[in-house]
Amino acid sequence: MSDLGSEEIEEEAENDLGEYEGERNEAGERHGHGKARLPNGDTYEGQYANGRRSGPGLYRFKNGARYIGEYVDNKKHGKGIFYYPDGSRYDGEWVEDQRHGNGIYYYVNGDTYDGEWFNHYRHGQGTYLYALTGSKYVGTWANGQQEGAAELIHLNHRYQGKFVNKNPLGAGKYIFDIGCEQHGEYIHEEKAEEEEEEEVMAPSIPKWKASKITALTLWAPEEPPPPPPAVEVAIVEETTPPVDDSATEAASESTEQPAEATELTEETSPPKEAEEEDEAAKEEQAAVIAEEKEEELEVQD
Repeated sequence: MSDLGSEEIEEEAENDLGEYEGERNEAGERHGHGKARLPNGDTYEGQYANGRRSGPGLYRFKNGARYIGEYVDNKKHGKGIFYYPDGSRYDGEWVEDQRHGNGIYYYVNGDTYDGEWFNHYRHGQGTYLYALTGSKYVGTWANGQQEGAAELIHLNHRYQGKFVNKNPLGAGKYIFDIGCEQHGEYIHEEKAEEEEEEEVMAPSIPKWKASKITALTLWAPEEPPPPPPAVEVAIVEETTPPVDDSATEAASESTEQPAEATELTEETSPPKEAEEEDEAAKEEQAAVIAEEKEEELEVQD
């Protein structure tokens, strides 16, 4: 939609001056801050200089549009935001009522353009975001059209190449997120439709012809190293086995059994000293018997 409209009507027409409330200069011209209702129903509140809108102001159109920003000599000039009746808006720089410089346009369908403007058209470097698909065009524009070197970015791949009149043309490449690059070119093939009287050239459709594919490098997460073999000693140290009462009793019996055997040995086996005493007693008894026999032989003699 054009944003010029009724704003161009002179406020102080010869027959209908409208209404004005505000400051004036010595010549009686609107000068300084003021409020005005134009003859066509539009309203303006802001700064004036020598009878013309100059400086920051708010202009409301009777059709619902409005402009908030800078004016110079009754024209939008400088930084400003224009709200259109359809819900779209432009936020950026203006030169003599034209979108000119850097600015962002918010479209009704959710798309946005952020970049350079020239005489009301997208022109220069800019980014257009498609709200429906999430794709975006990043590159050169000329007179409102995609023109020149650019990159068209999609969800899982992108195209880099040259655009002519909104369409890709010539050499380019597709870059996929998995690491594959496909090189080739777009060729516009025009087909003639034969009719009875004259030939009609059908709209050309760009056709992609691939020439080569770069080496595919698949990304894969690194596999974790295998776990070390289980060590029983480590398990024994980390965990304390439950106490088995039967095993404890058996162990205690096995420790007590050598003591009992020692006692029995002490009882059944006489000590070494007792054996020596017995031998001495036997020797004495043998000596006594030998003496008695000698005495008996002497008596017989």
